[in-house]
Amino acid sequence: MELTQVGVAARWRAGVDWWQNGILLVLLVILTAFILYPVLSVLWISLSNDQGGLTFIHFANFFHRPLFRESLWNTLLSGALVVFFGALLGVPLAYIIARYDFRGKLLLQTAATLPLVVPPFVGAVALQLILGRSGMINLLLMSWFDTTIPFMEGLTGVILVQTLHFFPFILLNTVVSLSNIDSSLEEAAQNLGCKGIRLFRRVTLPLMLPGFTAGALLTFIRAIDDLGTPLMLNYKNLLAPQAYLRITTIGMDDVDGYVVCVVLVVISLASLLAARKYLSLAEYATVQRSASTAKPLHGKALALVWLISALILAVSLLPHIGIVLLSFSKIWSFTLLPSTYTLDNYGDIFFRVPHFVVNTLIYTILAATLDVILGALIAFLLLRSRVRGRNVLDAIATMPLAIPGVVLAVGYLRVFHGWDFPGIGAPLTSSWLILVIAYTMRRLPYTVRASYAALQQVHVTLEESAQSLGANRFRTFKKITLPMITGGLLAGGLIAFVTSSVELASTIMLVPRIELGPISYGIYLYMQSPLGRGAGAALGVIAILLVAIGTYLTHRIFGGRAGNAFRI
Repeated sequence: MELTQVGVAARWRAGVDWWQNGILLVLLVILTAFILYPVLSVLWISLSNDQGGLTFIHFANFFHRPLFRESLWNTLLSGALVVFFGALLGVPLAYIIARYDFRGKLLLQTAATLPLVVPPFVGAVALQLILGRSGMINLLLMSWFDTTIPFMEGLTGVILVQTLHFFPFILLNTVVSLSNIDSSLEEAAQNLGCKGIRLFRRVTLPLMLPGFTAGALLTFIRAIDDLGTPLMLNYKNLLAPQAYLRITTIGMDDVDGYVVCVVLVVISLASLLAARKYLSLAEYATVQRSASTAKPLHGKALALVWLISALILAVSLLPHIGIVLLSFSKIWSFTLLPSTYTLDNYGDIFFRVPHFVVNTLIYTILAATLDVILGALIAFLLLRSRVRGRNVLDAIATMPLAIPGVVLAVGYLRVFHGWDFPGIGAPLTSSWLILVIAYTMRRLPYTVRASYAALQQVHVTLEESAQSLGANRFRTFKKITLPMITGGLLAGGLIAFVTSSVELASTIMLVPRIELGPISYGIYLYMQSPLGRGAGAALGVIAILLVAIGTYLTHRIFGGRAGNAFRI
């Protein structure tokens, strides 16, 4: 009898292993086809000569061309400066939010994350109207002091827009890191006479480095990946715009475009590895943790906190103000505020070109659904199986974090443009499905992380108990596991939806036709002409509402843990 039971158990485990290996194989095929192979194809073109042999001559030519050297330097400089100025904005706000308790704190937290709601390329246009050469601020300076300040000129404008948009990544990760610091360590330092700036520099700053570094790294990668902001500001001397221009103007056979893409990937991967190496040089964990208590603020201290916060938020929320005013304006040129207001911009969007909104909802909902399914399966294999190859699966699924959207789009154009895709009867790049696939692969790391975090909180003994009572694996997953990880799955899907709805870097290169374009593409088209900027701003407001609703639902479902999906 015992031998029979052992045999049944062995056959059951063998069946489970076969089932898990089958899922692993299918996932590896999908991720290899739509992530690894396109990226490797870009790498191969950059390293091969006309005869198909290996060569580094294209990279040598890259560093010999002044335009590319300037673009490389500008990309590194802009990414570093965005992180630096983002830290100046994000770290003080993070410290205030994590360490003090006061009336209006929830309002401050909400307002501090609002910059993520505005797509950076939309904010670029809005800031031109406020800080541009003939914008509101410079008109006032001209009338008062007979001078202007070039806020939005050249690389300075790109850095300003990206800083105001991306600094919440540093803020969110730093808040989490500060909240997890053992308060007894700071108390011990204070008892020994260490206070103020010295306490922050010697104790608090080193302990919060993991979270700060994660936010800074994500900010750096997003900054160098940003294609829409330089294009909107007509500044082309950066790597992402150069890759886009080489491929779209010269053609798919231009090797320099592929070389620029590879350089972008190398910068992203190098920054990721450098950050992890830096964090591995020291120990940040504590043996025990005392809950961090927020200090109540009153009187002059509270007034000072609100003054600092108001100054930061007044600058960071400028794009929101500008885009809303522009969406209701009919004429806004060389005046402090719009000369004429109208609702026609929204009428154009809802009655003349509603397909931009409809397409966005279709593409992003499909992509988010696929991301939830793939993310849940990958997280399950990583945590609940011991099949060989799951680490490879994890590595490929995480790759999009370090792959700029323009690089993935170039890979798709190279791989899928020349042959008919099964079931479509035409190249995949001529169908709207290419956008769904691009969004799915680009945002897959977020759903994997959210699903992984949710599944970690479900102890395996709960599933084993259900199986010991006779439930098979499918029934166990349906009745036990799925209800307990639903929040994480929904949060991951909403994050994928939010970020995909304003994706431009890959969209602008992969849209087959105008009528198949999403909101981000519609905004880009409208903003090319001063006569269409009002309608483009109206589309931008709709995009803001979509992102705001998704962000709100994410925090309602997942709470403070939603930020974990954005951590490196």
